[in-house]
Amino acid sequence: MVKIKDRLMGIIPYGLLLIINYYGLPLLIGDTGTAMLVLLVLVPLTSFGCSMVYGVKQGFHFLYVGIASLLFVPSIFIFYNSTAWVYVLIYGVVALAGNSIGDMIYRKRNKQQ
Repeated sequence: MVKIKDRLMGIIPYGLLLIINYYGLPLLIGDTGTAMLVLLVLVPLTSFGCSMVYGVKQGFHFLYVGIASLLFVPSIFIFYNSTAWVYVLIYGVVALAGNSIGDMIYRKRNKQQ
């Protein structure tokens, strides 16, 4: 059984990628069109990819999904307004989906070994 400390250490590199995603991509926003592109396409795609890779390498864990969601919260105060709170839930679902799909690959790969 993997301990929480070990699990957290495994999450750190992916958390750093999510931080770059949540705080770097909004710097590209220049107008409403690019804001929608960033919020509705770029951030979810990179979050999904990061979550899927985590799932493939580490398996599924709700702690990862929770951290992936919560890392977005401070960006609301930095880049957006109160209407962006819904994206915490949306990005959590995206992380859940990516992590779940990655976990399926992880389990299938480990089953074959």
